[in-house]
Amino acid sequence: MKRQIHGLSGASVSSDISDGVYLVRVQRAQYRWHKQKPFYELSFYVLQPEAFVGGAITARLYCSPKLLWKFAWFLRDFRYSQELLERDEIDTRALVGLQGVVQISHEIINGRSMVKLEAFAPATDWEHMASVPANPEVA
Repeated sequence: MKRQIHGLSGASVSSDISDGVYLVRVQRAQYRWHKQKPFYELSFYVLQPEAFVGGAITARLYCSPKLLWKFAWFLRDFRYSQELLERDEIDTRALVGLQGVVQISHEIINGRSMVKLEAFAPATDWEHMASVPANPEVA
């Protein structure tokens, strides 16, 4: 049996997002408990570059003791509440709406393509980062 579901083709925007640097806003944040590697599943809305505006990026940001440095980097660059950070608290509602720059890449894990968050920067750095070529040639 075949069914036609309007809008289904547009729902897979994240697969069209290639490796690179994007100005994004946190759309959704959800904590996922795992015995060895707890993580936040983050959904980002792409604000820049123009060709990808409206696209979605979904990725995991691990918060295990070994990877707290990366989680703290994300929180600092996306301007998470300093008051909550000082109390060692993460409020998923406070994450929604935060803006910043992410560098992403794709990797295959157990046969699935996953988005890997490589680096972060404050949203104010976007103008500088957008002017740098994605793959500068080595002279």
